[in-house]
Amino acid sequence: MATHGPSIVPQLVENTLSVAIGSDSADVLNALACGAPLGEDLALALLKRSDLPTEVFEQLSKNTVVAKSRKVKLAIVAHAKAPRYVSLALIRQLFTFDLMRVALTPVVPGDVKRAAEEVLINRMESISPGEKLTLARQASGRIAGELLDSDDQRIVRVALENSRLTDTLVIRALTRPGSSAELAYAVCRHSKWSLRREVRIALLRNEHTPLTRAVEFSFALPRALLKEILQNSRLPGSVKASILKKHAERSK
Repeated sequence: MATHGPSIVPQLVENTLSVAIGSDSADVLNALACGAPLGEDLALALLKRSDLPTEVFEQLSKNTVVAKSRKVKLAIVAHAKAPRYVSLALIRQLFTFDLMRVALTPVVPGDVKRAAEEVLINRMESISPGEKLTLARQASGRIAGELLDSDDQRIVRVALENSRLTDTLVIRALTRPGSSAELAYAVCRHSKWSLRREVRIALLRNEHTPLTRAVEFSFALPRALLKEILQNSRLPGSVKASILKKHAERSK
């Protein structure tokens, strides 16, 4: 009589666990989530279920599988049913691009997305230029807006092309104290953002906006509004005077 030996035992265990993953019993699913034999693949298979009880996420977050697996942590945080306190506790353990994915996943609650963005923003100084370029191109609008502060012109240019970037975020970057000259120049030259009325107003308040572009932007504004904008502008006094003079000459 043939014997299978101990090599078949792991396969039998895995097959049994695979069947258990489809169970309707909360007790079975909880036992799976905290069980020692649960590997990364089975944990990920379990997390594909959309109807998991809260307790399963709690047990999984305490399982040694989660402590070792980047993929399982991401799957928990990105799951629509994951309790916020479990997701928020795991977010700081995620890698840069996993955080980016969390912030872009539609089913993730808004506060969890914002937490992922906050972790990314707090890590910016330690993120490499290459990773920043990828974030500028692919991340959420808020992250792209933060990268508009970069001293690297490549990153600024790429961030301005991010499809999730909004007028509000560009304006916020332009009006932020200490915003870079590179940003003002890049926005002034941009085929999309340089045409937006509110962005132009923000540029008229930015100390780095070149005189020729500031004059051009001023021509589309009523003189009374222009004076009001320039009163709160960081442009040098001589530049403000030149803008008002050229604006008045054109209006004659």
